[in-house]
Formats: sequence, structure tokens, C-alpha cells
Amino acid sequence: MRYVSLDLETSGSNPARHQILELAAVIEDSRHPLPLAELPAFRRVVRHPEYAGTAGAIALNARLFAELARKEPNPELCTPAELLPQLRAFLLAHGCKTDKHDCVAVTMAGKNIAVFDLGFLKELPGYGTLVRAEPAMLDPAAFYLNWHKDSRLPSMSICKARAGLGRDVAHEALADALDVVQLLRPFYELPFYKQVEPALPADQA
Repeated sequence: MRYVSLDLETSGSNPARHQILELAAVIEDSRHPLPLAELPAFRRVVRHPEYAGTAGAIALNARLFAELARKEPNPELCTPAELLPQLRAFLLAHGCKTDKHDCVAVTMAGKNIAVFDLGFLKELPGYGTLVRAEPAMLDPAAFYLNWHKDSRLPSMSICKARAGLGRDVAHEALADALDVVQLLRPFYELPFYKQVEPALPADQA
């Protein structure tokens, strides 16, 4: 299947008050996985007239504010109103299709994407008409859950450690989107349902 691994960096955790600073997306086809560096990739930093946020989020994203403050032309810079039209053009250019309402509907993947990123996407002009997420979303945490020991879904850092990828999380949208692809790839060849005993009858496999 084809899915879009998407990650945001934001100025806080409240979509109604805080802002998207950076969005990255990579397109993955589980039937024909490419080297990570060759995946179709999209990245934008988002310029707002003013920024509102929490001290922690602003400190974490200091590199983005430095990039946003530069005066030289930046082809990866856009406004909130330009973000989804540009994402839509990228998705269409790489084979994603529109639905009967001419909206690009994609399966999205990401750590906490349904409870965090989606809320911010829905605040953008054009969400639901230009681009939208399919209702079912992929979160790698479910694949790395220890059902006997964990009391909550594992963090990105724990997922990476359990996958043998170290514990460091870049908190950079493109790097984090690629990490999600890396975390999901081990399950392409042997899906979870084929690891469960007893095996399904042949006509249901």
C-alpha cells in the first residue's frame, strides 16, 4: 500500500492558539520500498505574521525561527494559506489520486498523528477540500507496544530503541517522518496478523 508519513513542528500543542512552523511529508509504497534518501519528500517552513507559543516549543524549534528570520530567498518557505495547495501539488505529482470531490485523500502515518498533527492540519485553509487524511491512520507506537510491561503507548524514542535505531529523536519534521517509515518497514514482509497463532484459514490469509 501507499501511505504518506507526515510530521509537524509547532509552536505549542493547542491547534486553536499555536501554529505550524514546519511540515514534512514522504511518500512510501510498501510494495516497492526505496532507499530512504530516494523517497519523494516535501518540506516547508511556515511564515506567520506573528508567532504565539510555549517557551518549551519555541526553545525546541530555535533553528526554525532562525531560518524564518533570514532575509534571503527560501524555496521551502510558504504561508499557511499556501501550505496545503503546495502539499496537494506534491502529492499529485507523485501519483496520489483525488476522490470524487477532487480532494487528495491519503493514508497518513506518524507518531501521534491522529491526536496531534491532524488537529493542526484541520486548521489550515483547504483541509478537507484540497487534501484530507483517510480515517484510518498509521502510528508506529502500536507496532512497538509491549503488552505485558507498558502502561501507555511507547514514545518515539522508545520505539526507535526497540527497533535498534538508537533513542535520539531529531525533532525535525523531515527526519522524524523518515523515522516513521523506518519503524514501519520491518512489518511489511510479516504483518502482525500472520504472527498470531493459530493461523487463519488459507482463504482468509
